Amino acid sequence: MATGKKTVVLGASDNPARYSFLAINKLRAHQHPVVAIGRKQTQVADVPVVTGQSPVDDVDTVTLYLNPTHQKEYYDYILSLNPRRIIFNPGAENEELASLAKEKGILPMEACTLVLLSTGQF
Repeated sequence: MATGKKTVVLGASDNPARYSFLAINKLRAHQHPVVAIGRKQTQVADVPVVTGQSPVDDVDTVTLYLNPTHQKEYYDYILSLNPRRIIFNPGAENEELASLAKEKGILPMEACTLVLLSTGQF
């Protein structure tokens, strides 16, 4: 059984220049199980990137790499995962989704997943 915090990376990309790509690799390096969801099916390290909105159990964190416009179609999905927290990475800040999360007892955080991992705050 994995001991890390199961994390859904929304906006995952196999482009090494993208922060979501770096985050997936860094999460895996820190032994966190990752579910990566992106626009196309691909692979990042040992993590398959899937499309669509499959149910995921025991989610600790959803980390967002989508701008607020693209987040709208995922609102219900994100909230249905019932994560402990949602990390709004730089560029993904979204007051509307943060408010919806708070109403459901989910902690919204404006932070950078890479920084949190680097500083041991993840």
